[in-house]
Amino acid sequence: MPELAEVEYFSHQWDSGLGKPIRSVFLRGEKRIFRGGDPREIPIELTGRKLIGSTTHGKQMMFRFGGGHHLGIHLGMTGAIRAFETRTYDPAKHDHLVLYQAKRVLVFHDPRLFGRVRFSSGGPPNWWTDLPPEVLSAAFTQSALTEYLARHRGAPLKALLLDQDRFPGVGNWMADEILWRAELHPRRSGGSLNREESKRLWRETRQVCRMARKTISPNLDDPPSSWLFQHRWKDGGVCPRTGTGLVRETIGGRTTCWSPGRQPEPRG
Repeated sequence: MPELAEVEYFSHQWDSGLGKPIRSVFLRGEKRIFRGGDPREIPIELTGRKLIGSTTHGKQMMFRFGGGHHLGIHLGMTGAIRAFETRTYDPAKHDHLVLYQAKRVLVFHDPRLFGRVRFSSGGPPNWWTDLPPEVLSAAFTQSALTEYLARHRGAPLKALLLDQDRFPGVGNWMADEILWRAELHPRRSGGSLNREESKRLWRETRQVCRMARKTISPNLDDPPSSWLFQHRWKDGGVCPRTGTGLVRETIGGRTTCWSPGRQPEPRG
């Protein structure tokens, strides 16, 4: 599933259409990606409106149009944002939303329908303004993280890092990267961390999010070989810092990779 940096990359794929009006809209309104709303509003309200800009928040993205209209997109596991420079375009089987402009089309494509499209008219919608603080925001403080760990003291760190209500945008590979850099085993419980370990977790969470945006977001490039990312799925993969063999196991319901030479097993 696309994570924070990949979502930011996809949000810019419609940049070529900025400042230009939508001439017509195609959508498959019966599909479940439009759940919770009335997709019939979208072509009525967006036709003739200019695409003004886009923004991201964790794994969510929102596109702003003239007249105070907002289009929210969550990619899910297989969704993708695409743009094509063309005057004619026949929607493919899994193109569920197509915005036609004069010389281009803006497409949301999702083969497995795990994504979601939302639409709102007026001011910024609640489904956007009610999102939790981003990891790189001033509101994501060390004390807030410490309080969160205390409230979930029995849960494994790997599962906690995947909680989108506290770590929006952090997914499976980023959680493994954060814990590897913080030298914390993914099975450690939230309540087992001392003050220094909690500080490391806070610092590395922000650092991985910051580096992922810088490295991946511009062109969807892979991180360098010094990251765990490049070794975590290799059979016989080794830790790029200690040279010890990596271990993979299901923790918190997700396949997890860690380095025994860097992330000691929790006692008991």
